[in-house]
Amino acid sequence: MQMMLERGGLFTRESLRQAIAEAFGPDARFHTCSAEGMDADQLIDFLERKGKFVAAAEGFQTRADRICNHG
Repeated sequence: MQMMLERGGLFTRESLRQAIAEAFGPDARFHTCSAEGMDADQLIDFLERKGKFVAAAEGFQTRADRICNHG
């Protein structure tokens, strides 16, 4: 999500998948505070289910206030 904020703009599932691959590599695995071992598609699905994306007419984005800051 931080990467999305840094890049700005809107994403589609495909453009986010591509941005993730460019930033972290195509075989990267991701974890959150409640899940681990996810590939890019699983991560996108997870974040969507958790309401981390803000819908827009041409895609979606995120906001800083939607990022968990568990310590």
